[in-house]
Amino acid sequence: MCPEGRVTVRIRVVALFLMLLGCVSIAASTDPSAPRTPQEVLGVLKAGNDRFVRNASSPVSLSPNRRRELADAQHPMAIVLSCADSRVPPEYVFNAGLGDLFVVRTAGEVIDRSILATVEYGAEHLHIPLLVVMGHESCGAVKAAAESKSAAPSPNLDYLLKAIQAARKPNTQERDEIKTLVLANVEQVINDAMTKSSLLQHLVDEGRLGVVGAYYELVSGRAIFSEPVKAQALPTREVKH
Repeated sequence: MCPEGRVTVRIRVVALFLMLLGCVSIAASTDPSAPRTPQEVLGVLKAGNDRFVRNASSPVSLSPNRRRELADAQHPMAIVLSCADSRVPPEYVFNAGLGDLFVVRTAGEVIDRSILATVEYGAEHLHIPLLVVMGHESCGAVKAAAESKSAAPSPNLDYLLKAIQAARKPNTQERDEIKTLVLANVEQVINDAMTKSSLLQHLVDEGRLGVVGAYYELVSGRAIFSEPVKAQALPTREVKH
């Protein structure tokens, strides 16, 4: 084989190795025996988002073998309650693969009893150690809630808009209203989850569940996190930006 041929082979081998390494690192996060504190999981999410922001996301395995591994059981590392907006896919935002995230999505990440039950299932039954409530830049549901002057076309939409409007704070500037309301809505959803679910609050108190808010920037791809919720405390949950 000519020297150029050997160089080409080496490059291909190195590229394959790096690809496999990326897949293994993501797959390892779903190992049920791996230690997973809320802080450790948050670190994994932040690292994944950093790769996404830099357009350097690691490959994730979508192979039949990976699907077969997950057929009998799942061990997600985080629950992500986010907006249903098509521009905010949590798996891409956090560079996560099959089985890594337990994703719940509704317009404006508004919760009702079925959404809350889903989050409880993930936290209690699947033993997921972290809940992330993520709002985002230019949220259409929040914009509709901010601009609504009358009842919505249906009772269901009216429920959604009123849930978001309940988070509105007085004395907000017009130019900042949408972003301010997005952040306030994240805070409201977290507080609602804690006050309406004694199970979630109990898990937080025991240190078995961490809860954080996040704000996602559409253009930069950056997810900005709040401080975690503290046990037996429901302070103002502001996502700093």
